[in-house]
Amino acid sequence: MTMRRCLIGLTLDAETPGGYSQYDWYALRANYVGAIEQAGGIAVGLPHSAAMAADLLDRIDGLVVTGGAFDIDPGLYGAAERHLTVTLKEGRTAAELALLTGALERGMPVLGICGGAQLLAVALGGTLVQHIPDEIPGALEHEQVNPRHEPGHTITIQSGTRLAAIVGTERMAVNSAHHQAVRDPGPRAVINAVAPDGVIEGIEDPAARFCLGVQWHPEFGIDPGDGRLFTAFLAACRQ
Repeated sequence: MTMRRCLIGLTLDAETPGGYSQYDWYALRANYVGAIEQAGGIAVGLPHSAAMAADLLDRIDGLVVTGGAFDIDPGLYGAAERHLTVTLKEGRTAAELALLTGALERGMPVLGICGGAQLLAVALGGTLVQHIPDEIPGALEHEQVNPRHEPGHTITIQSGTRLAAIVGTERMAVNSAHHQAVRDPGPRAVINAVAPDGVIEGIEDPAARFCLGVQWHPEFGIDPGDGRLFTAFLAACRQ
């Protein structure tokens, strides 16, 4: 019997004129799509329209909130001040939050990657560290200078979590590309991975069919656990 290929929505990045086009344009790294296809799914990009979130969710089996070089508005998680390093893409965040909230309400499988994991924490009632170097003494260099297809540090997987069951190991090598992190995952979520400096690297909602966020970029496939994560996500989408 041929395994059904689920349709997976991936959120797109948005850029202003310059580079690829003299007009506004969407962007998505090809390895996001490749990771979904390798795990048995079909990837489709989702435009930035909060008003169309419900219609888009009607047509997909699972949601991946991707990463990007921007931050979440601290006002969304109740912060009174905004760090000077915080940069916003308000249209993208509004659309992603509408998609994410709708997916969670439906019980649709959700995977948040990098900034997507941070937005997942906010959607679950959590908060963020706005700038790691200012708030965590002796922190690792989480905005690594080496290429993203190389590991930047290791993480410890918390025993008893869904992530631990998926990857089947206590430690993973991960890449790293963030200056913010989850501070509090929210009342519904638990921490499933941490860096050696204590920075939260993963969260999940244990009551959901599949609701998991990782701070690293598993689409690069630098650790065997990365592929297992996408395989488990697609398996949940087929349920």
